[in-house]
Amino acid sequence: MFKREVFMAEVALQKTSVEAIAKQIGISKAAFYRKMNGQSDFYRKEILGICACLHLDKQKMGEIFFDVKVS
Repeated sequence: MFKREVFMAEVALQKTSVEAIAKQIGISKAAFYRKMNGQSDFYRKEILGICACLHLDKQKMGEIFFDVKVS
């Protein structure tokens, strides 16, 4: 499950924009927003590209892109 608030905080910390990240990972701005709004899923390659753009570690990547439940 994509956590938009956490993602947008990281975007702000890196002083970049969603549009710039979309361009860097090779997808359209519209496609990126559809993915952010849950209308389609991020591909693995896109997640890795976003993490590279934002300099995110694996823990932060998991926090933003995955919903981990431990029982």
